[in-house]
Amino acid sequence: MAKSSIKIRAKAKDGVVTVKTLISHKMETGLRKDKKTGKVIPAHFIESVDCEHNGAAVVNAEWGVAISKNPYMSIKFAGASGDSVKLSWKDNTGKSDSFETKVK
Repeated sequence: MAKSSIKIRAKAKDGVVTVKTLISHKMETGLRKDKKTGKVIPAHFIESVDCEHNGAAVVNAEWGVAISKNPYMSIKFAGASGDSVKLSWKDNTGKSDSFETKVK
C-alpha cells in the first residue's frame, strides 16, 4: 500500500474532538513559470476536502489556488475517544487520497 499524503491526529477532551491534519501536496497555482524553460507550470491544487466523524459529514471545504503548499487544517467538533475520523481530498487533476483514524 502506498504511503498516505495525509497526516492526522484526533484527540478528545471534555466531549470535544480536535482534529489536526497536514496534507502533502504541491498546490501549484498555474501562474508560475519554470525558471529554466520559461514555460508556465500547470495548475495542480486541492479542490475539495471532506471530514467525516463516524460516517457523518462534519466539514466539506472547497479550496482553490490561494491555499499554501502542504496545507494544515484544524477542526473541532463534539465526539469521544474511540470514534472514527476520516479525511479525504480531491485535486483538479482527479487525484485523491483519504485516511481514517480513531480518536484518542
